[in-house]
Amino acid sequence: MKDDSSDNQPFEKEQVYQWITQLTNMDTRENALLELGKKREIVPDLANLLWHSFGAIAALLQEIVSVYPALNPATLSPHQSNRVCNALALLQCVASHQETRSEFLAANIPLFLYPFLQSTSTSKTRPFEYLRLTSLGVIGALVKTDEQQVISFLLATEIIPLCLRIMENGSDLSKTVATFILQKILLDETGLNYICQTYDRFSHVAMILGKMIASLVKESSPRLLKHVLRCYLRLSDNPRAREALRNCLPIPLRDETFAPILDADKASRQWLIQLLKNLEQGAEQ
Repeated sequence: MKDDSSDNQPFEKEQVYQWITQLTNMDTRENALLELGKKREIVPDLANLLWHSFGAIAALLQEIVSVYPALNPATLSPHQSNRVCNALALLQCVASHQETRSEFLAANIPLFLYPFLQSTSTSKTRPFEYLRLTSLGVIGALVKTDEQQVISFLLATEIIPLCLRIMENGSDLSKTVATFILQKILLDETGLNYICQTYDRFSHVAMILGKMIASLVKESSPRLLKHVLRCYLRLSDNPRAREALRNCLPIPLRDETFAPILDADKASRQWLIQLLKNLEQGAEQ
């Protein structure tokens, strides 16, 4: 049989260099964004190439900043959204890479994405939703690494209230990614302590999680429920949060409301059993 492995490498290094160079030229940037976006999974060192190429990251940030005026009033077009999302996909590549992640954070680049996350009340049209989801994907790629420096960076910014707002008002997919980000922050000891440090922080998180449970009763989403349950379980590891949860844990988590979903998801059922056990143990002490 003919070896087709060479067919899976439809690019040359020189072509990749050319596209990166073309990012700095407004006339060639759009096509370069598109081509690099398509190849980002198969060019092994693309993150380093982007980060260390003159003007490349500045060009990506220029793309992002250029659509800020379209956020309010909401005039973002599908074409603008697609173009910025291509730039965000390349930034996600840089955020995911071990060798460029620290510098990515040190340059405060995630902050450039926050205006897109703040726009939940501005518009729920497809261009805005696509932009929010892609921006959340960049933050999600950061927290997937389970690195302390990522959590410390995010805690020093307004990411938690932004995620909570999306968890309350976003689309199902955006809610899922935002809840995953909160879950990852909570799973870090520093993140758990931060959220449970004051009653205001904890109560805000608990209130939004409670609203999500109420919403999930009406419109089920097994994947979203899984992340919400994991957040509750992690909160129950903190003594003060455990005390509060005994009084405010939603009734649907105490009865069999979600039994059909949990019967099909053993991990989620186990998390709920452990959560209820944690709350009972707290009450006995």
